[in-house]
Amino acid sequence: MVAVTLEGLKDKEGFKKAGVTLPAFDVVKVQEYSKDNPVWIHAGPGNIFRGFVASLQQSLLNEGWQQSGIQTVSFHGADLIDRIYKPHDCLTMEVTLLPDKNVELKVIGSVVAGYEVSGKRPDDCKTIREMFCKKSLQLFSYTITEKGYAIKGIDGKYLPIVEDDFANGPAKCHHAMSITAALLWERYQNGAYPIAVVSMDNCSHNGDKVKDAVLTIAKVWHEKGFVSEGFIDYLTDSSKVSFPWTMIDKITPRPDPEIVALLKDRGIVDMDPIKTERGTFIAPFVNAEKPQYLIVEDAFPNGRPPLEKVGVLFTDKQGVDLCERMKVTTCLNPLHTALAVYGCVLGYERISAEMDDPDLVKLIKTLGYDEGLKVVDDPKILSPKAFLDEVINERLPNKCLPDSPQRIATDTSQKVPVRFGETLKNYAKKGLDTGNLVALPLAIAGWVRYLLAIDDNGKEFELSDDPLIPELKKIISPIRFGDPASVGENLKPLLSNASIFGVDLYAIGLGSKIETMVADMICGPGAVRKTLQMYLK
Repeated sequence: MVAVTLEGLKDKEGFKKAGVTLPAFDVVKVQEYSKDNPVWIHAGPGNIFRGFVASLQQSLLNEGWQQSGIQTVSFHGADLIDRIYKPHDCLTMEVTLLPDKNVELKVIGSVVAGYEVSGKRPDDCKTIREMFCKKSLQLFSYTITEKGYAIKGIDGKYLPIVEDDFANGPAKCHHAMSITAALLWERYQNGAYPIAVVSMDNCSHNGDKVKDAVLTIAKVWHEKGFVSEGFIDYLTDSSKVSFPWTMIDKITPRPDPEIVALLKDRGIVDMDPIKTERGTFIAPFVNAEKPQYLIVEDAFPNGRPPLEKVGVLFTDKQGVDLCERMKVTTCLNPLHTALAVYGCVLGYERISAEMDDPDLVKLIKTLGYDEGLKVVDDPKILSPKAFLDEVINERLPNKCLPDSPQRIATDTSQKVPVRFGETLKNYAKKGLDTGNLVALPLAIAGWVRYLLAIDDNGKEFELSDDPLIPELKKIISPIRFGDPASVGENLKPLLSNASIFGVDLYAIGLGSKIETMVADMICGPGAVRKTLQMYLK
């Protein structure tokens, strides 16, 4: 029996027998060195970080190209830090799921400490503030999902938490973007050293989202006398503070019970998942697919780890933009969201199982090949057609990947303006007629149908977490399953809302078509399936 702890790592023979690759460096020495020589702090200690980002730094440490690991912080409580990180000394078991049903096991030791910085743990906040004052710190990155950058609600007003942060200033703030601004204020006051602030989340122009939010907060603080004019100059000087754009891609689903069993069979103990206070499932291991992509704008005023040595592609802002648009707006994320909402309504529990459904395969092939590739500009770094081929033929059908439509459906309201809205904007930019689109309006109609929380058999199901669920349910409340006439004008407040879809769907000629599709889908049991088949003939 072997344990994924610092003490457990001493049993090298036990891990060898279990087929596990261990760090090639002294983890304890790296942890000690990193305390006084921080290079990288990352916000968002979840699966994509541990199973991808941290693994990149591990490879650099293995080769001696880096000496310092990654500090990680949580903006939302210490549940994950206390229940996963600390019992395992910040070590993670990385489980790579191969299409041939084999796995690759590796212990990740590049994460050196975890901190909670929402204000509940003053000592943690103090430690991170001190690290932000170190000249050695090169980057502060995030994987906190799209909603982590939002400082306004659907009504266009600042969120209450942000209003409080405006009033309280940098000494007492709680929103992720306010905490970021406060940490940068500390750095400015203690040397004004350069740093890169790097979003690695799946949202269009993610660097700008961070920059806009941080600057908005900082300017309000300046107006209230909390910070100086020089701080605003610091934030807007790209030779001091940069906000690079990135594109990230790797599927890291929730922990799979079959992987728990596999690890136990190999004698690896204490790998059971937990449910966090926020309702997410996480484990001391991360199960993930092998394909992975990280494209980064090379704008690091204080230097950076040599991540190009481990597969990260560095380019300029335009290159990232083209790759990001290719992936997020056409070749992967829209397909994922379409599968997610239809999967929930049609009763699927695995994305891979949906890839055995000819109607759903036809939907995403039409969405990707026929409707998406028309508006993709080739980024040259990656081939859109080859990328889409890999997604449809290898990645989504991978039966070893325990990804569920329910997980992908989380926060869909935050995703549709990018995953669908950006493609619609590109049709307008290129002068293409949206009237002939079928799969894309079907995807939007599928999301509306999903929001009814009634499956295609007429049975209720639970919606995945989404910050706009209460408002969305209120909007669609007049629409009733089994009564297509109830759609009528009742979808207009939703489909015309450009803040949700990125465009007014009526203004581009799709609103009425989507209304009709939704009406077709609520006729009764089996109507969703029939609607898909009718439109995708």
